[in-house]
Amino acid sequence: MSNKTAVVAPKENTRGRVLFASLIGTTIEFFDFYAYATASVLVFPTLFFPNASNVNAILSSFAIFGVAFVARPVGSVLFGHFGDKIGRKGTLVASLLLMGIATFLIGFLPPAQGNFVVLAPLMLVLLRFAQGLALGGEWSGAALLATENAPANKRAIYGTFPQLGAPIGFIIANLMFVGLQLGLTPEQFMSWGWRVPFILSAVMVAVGLWVRLKLVESVAFTKVVDQKKVAKSPFKTTMKYHWRPTLAGTFIMLATYVLFYLMTAFTLTYGTSPATAEVARAAAEAKGKAFDAAAFVPGLGIARPEFLTMLIIGVVFFGIFTVVSGPLAEKFGRRKFLIWVTLGILLFGATWTLMFGPGKGAAMAGLVIGFTLMGLTFGPMAAYLPELFPSNVRYTGSAVAYNMSSVIGAAPASFVAIALWQFGGGNTVWVGVYLAAAAVLTLVALFLTKDTKDVDYENNVS
Repeated sequence: MSNKTAVVAPKENTRGRVLFASLIGTTIEFFDFYAYATASVLVFPTLFFPNASNVNAILSSFAIFGVAFVARPVGSVLFGHFGDKIGRKGTLVASLLLMGIATFLIGFLPPAQGNFVVLAPLMLVLLRFAQGLALGGEWSGAALLATENAPANKRAIYGTFPQLGAPIGFIIANLMFVGLQLGLTPEQFMSWGWRVPFILSAVMVAVGLWVRLKLVESVAFTKVVDQKKVAKSPFKTTMKYHWRPTLAGTFIMLATYVLFYLMTAFTLTYGTSPATAEVARAAAEAKGKAFDAAAFVPGLGIARPEFLTMLIIGVVFFGIFTVVSGPLAEKFGRRKFLIWVTLGILLFGATWTLMFGPGKGAAMAGLVIGFTLMGLTFGPMAAYLPELFPSNVRYTGSAVAYNMSSVIGAAPASFVAIALWQFGGGNTVWVGVYLAAAAVLTLVALFLTKDTKDVDYENNVS
């Protein structure tokens, strides 16, 4: 008999499992996130701020929407710590579970009436904070899951799969809202219909958890452990030795964030706001509210289900060009490709009023162009930001950069855009200027950053 012991090869994540796990996780996370974003325009102003004027109710709803962006950097530090200390797998499971529980509970919140006048908005704030905390750890982990398991010359291509979760999650969430609005009376929708997407998210969370629990750790993280290079304090190490790429990554994402939240949350508000004071007055009277003529600013006056459908069509282009961006970023390099795309965003901002002002047809063209640019700029980020950091702080570094950008880019975008729209008396020219300014800052960051296409991703340990 032979005394040799058979050597069992370590388990590996198959390509299909990696791509599906990174895609389904971010799809669920972004579905949950965008379900709230849509409800913050369609439902929450009436349910949770019934005594406020129409504009103030919308602004209050967006303020709570922005709470998640304050939570996201906290989530990036928290989940980044465990992602770099104990591994990517367990951290990804935890972030998904937290998001799922918070979203599910939103579906059971009471309206701000009677004993819940103060408590209902407060509970909404807390659950929104939990959503932001979870998303703060989700994106970076999903990006690392895809790119740390990718061949060296396909990281940007693999990285587009977690990015696809954004358009797919958006489409699913908004299709649900469109279907519910078309299939229910306004009273039914406001009473219970809006709750359905939040409650049904539990099913998708269960599927996502099942897939992620089957993963094994990436080779890159395993090498960090084997070499005893695990950072004692990933966040401290990142801030002390890798603050430059963190700062660069923050501004590299800036134009992407501003563009997306202008294209979704702001355009939904602007597109569905009454086009004339007479229509606005009738709508306010139907709700039993006083009409404030001095505060009125005209929008496009498009019915909400119709504009949601227009958004969904635009987001299809977001998904298509997210996929297209991967091979292009591999061929030309992340930096060079993103410079050209950001120049396109700058031009788009400069011509904003040509699309968001004349009417429905121009707005549809603007949505298609804007979401095309969104796919092209968002797709390479899952490869570019993690490549800026060594393996032992990669989760923390990329998460902090990505989510700090959400604080300065995404969180104020809707609020600032509405204020600029009001300042312009209904003209959206300053909204375009705002987007163009964000693009300029992103261009500066890109010009000051090296390309990372050929970095030794697996063996890069500080």
